Parts: sequence; C-alpha cells; structure tokens
Amino acid sequence: MALTKPRIIELLLITTVPVMFLAQQGVPDLGLVLLTCLGGYLSAGGANALNMYIDRDIDALMDRTSQRPLVTGMVSPRECLAFGITLAVGSTLLFGLTVNWLSAWLALGALLFYVVVYTMILKRRTSQNIVWGGIAGCMPVLIGWSSVTDSLSWAPVVLFLVMFFWTPPHYWPLSMKVKDDYARVGVPMLPVVASNKTVARQIVLYSWVMVGVSLLLQPLGYTGWFYTAVALAAGGWWLWEAHGLQNRAKAEVTGGKLKEMRLFHWSITYVSLLFVAVAVDPFLR
Repeated sequence: MALTKPRIIELLLITTVPVMFLAQQGVPDLGLVLLTCLGGYLSAGGANALNMYIDRDIDALMDRTSQRPLVTGMVSPRECLAFGITLAVGSTLLFGLTVNWLSAWLALGALLFYVVVYTMILKRRTSQNIVWGGIAGCMPVLIGWSSVTDSLSWAPVVLFLVMFFWTPPHYWPLSMKVKDDYARVGVPMLPVVASNKTVARQIVLYSWVMVGVSLLLQPLGYTGWFYTAVALAAGGWWLWEAHGLQNRAKAEVTGGKLKEMRLFHWSITYVSLLFVAVAVDPFLR
C-alpha cells in the first residue's frame, strides 16, 4: 500500500469522479465509476512504485522520504520493480477490457509520462521539472471524461489546463519548505535554484492563469452559475493567499513566518471544492 502513495492518488480520484458526473450531466453508472477508480488507483499506484524504484538513491538521503519501503528495507528493489510493472500492465488491461481502450491508453500514457519523462528525464535536470512533469497528474480529468463518453471534448481539456496551471503553485510552496532536502540530493526544484521572491512571483503568475482558465467552462456552455460562483470564490481566496506569500517573500520573511504551507494546504482544499462544484453543477442547471 505504501508503494502506491495512496495520499497522492486520493487527489487524482478527486479530479476523476466529478468529471464523470459532468460528462454524464447527471449520475454516471456506479459500476463504471468503481471500475474507473480501481483502474486509476492501480495505474497511478504502479507509476508511484516505479518512481520509488528509480528514486531510491535520493529517497534515502531526504528526510521526507526516509521512511519509504525501499529505504527501510521492507521491500527489495526487485520486488518493487515487479510490483510496479504488474500494476501498470494490470491497470491497462482492466481499463481496456471493462471501461474502454481510450481510457486505457490515456492511463498508460500518464504512467509512462510520470515515470519516464518526469522521474527519469526532468526531475534531476531542470527547475521546470514539476511544470511539465505535472502533465501526468492532469490526465485523470481526461480519463474520467473518456470513461463515460469514449471520447474527448473541450470540457476535460479546460479542466486539464486548470490542473496543469494548478500543479506548480501547489507544489512549489511545499518545495520551499523542504528545499534543503532537495538541495542535498541535487534535485533542482525551483526554490533550490531561485530566491523566495522569484518563486513567489512565479506562483502568483501561474495562479492568475489557473483561475482565469477555470472560468472558461461556463462561456463554453458546460457549466452554470453554481460552478462559476464556486470557481470565483475559491479562486479569489487562492489569489489572496498567493499574493500574501509574495508580499512576505518581498519583505524577505523567512522560516515559519513565511507561511508558505498555508497556500499548499489551501491548494488541496481549492481543487476539492472546484471539482465538487463540477459534479454538483449539472443538477442545478
């Protein structure tokens, strides 16, 4: 269970299921929801296990990852590799045989992107690692939509972009908190190679684009007043927190007074509220 990183997958499922309600414009088949969630969990769990296999050297040197199963010796590298590959193959077949093959290929694409593009290529080479690597975490919205319709549309593309612009300002505050960990192992997360002022400015820029994109669903005809109201309220609060972090960074506040984790915790609440609104909105139109 620990190899699959269940707390991360929880967030992925929060973005998958509501999109199924939007695609159905009501309650989707509950059996389909169950199969999509199971397939999504197994696919993301396989990706996370393979990520741990590749990163086991640096995980052993970082405080936040020092208790992972490969580091403690609870699981051998060979067992972890076999487990990850089994989940990857099994989840793809589960999706293809019980949901549809479009969802299967999207899930497999997300897995390969996370493992190969992010973990193996970007993570240790560029400060833009989480920007482009975050594409893998955006894929569940496409999977949720395709599982219901066996096709794609502008609605999941918009939500994909919301998650794309959400990921950096979600993760960079956490990276600010643990940047010494990343610096120790030579992973160039943006807070490691740039000042807090630069990171905070980037967070604000991505935040404004994210909120702007989130408001496109209504003019495109996919949602009504309820989703838009939630997107405005939650997005407004996000921008307040992002600008607060930027002001503290400009004032060269450091340590606990920087309060960077306030935005990190709010980012999880934000995406939960936004996608609950995605699921509820069809019933209020």
